[in-house]
Amino acid sequence: MLYYTLRVKQNGQYLGATPNPDRPDRFVLVFRETADALSYLNAHAAGLADRFAIETINSTQVGGILERWGFAGIGLVRDPRLPELEFATRLS
Repeated sequence: MLYYTLRVKQNGQYLGATPNPDRPDRFVLVFRETADALSYLNAHAAGLADRFAIETINSTQVGGILERWGFAGIGLVRDPRLPELEFATRLS
């Protein structure tokens, strides 16, 4: 399965979220469609959209990204406009 992520063009970091402000765990945001990633940027960071690149990743790459960048898991964006996210520590 393919996923789409947002990376900062300047330093290559992935866009992440922290679901619990009392804990430092960060989750990399992933989208099921390129259009969802674009909608997310347009809804929540329209003025900064040009600073991000959309990257396609395979589900087999997710574990390496989590380990390399120190993410606790993924935040699957279900609805990019709200945003509605589902947090998971692994893909099923």
